[in-house]
Amino acid sequence: MKEFKKILFPLDLSATSPRLVPYVLTMKEKFDAELHLLFVARDFADLKSIYVPHPSIHKFEDEVVAGGKKKLEEFREDYFETVKDVTLAVLPGDPSQKILEYIRSEGIDCVVIGTHGRRGLEKVFFGSVAERVIGRAEVPVLVVNPYHAA
Repeated sequence: MKEFKKILFPLDLSATSPRLVPYVLTMKEKFDAELHLLFVARDFADLKSIYVPHPSIHKFEDEVVAGGKKKLEEFREDYFETVKDVTLAVLPGDPSQKILEYIRSEGIDCVVIGTHGRRGLEKVFFGSVAERVIGRAEVPVLVVNPYHAA
């Protein structure tokens, strides 16, 4: 059986993120793996094209990253307080791109990711981070629909 030494749990810190925790913990415990929690703060580069001043965008992005770090630390305390070998990371940028870069740069062996189950126009407009990660990741990806998770 394949051994997973490093497991990545990319999360959006939404209300559905806690529903994925049991799956993440099961994988971590089964393989006695390091756990990486990653939050990607979307960048706002596209706002530059509508004449929003660059310093305002950068300041806002910095605040989003700082807020993401605080929320990720709180999430760890709430759901992984007694878990050892947990690494936290917050990166600005496109979520699927940054997740894929993190997988490569950190030598991740497996990803546990949630999907919002978007359909129709919502999927056309917002796309699916999970779908892009599944399609491009070079490691196994466990996808959990939080609305159907026990």
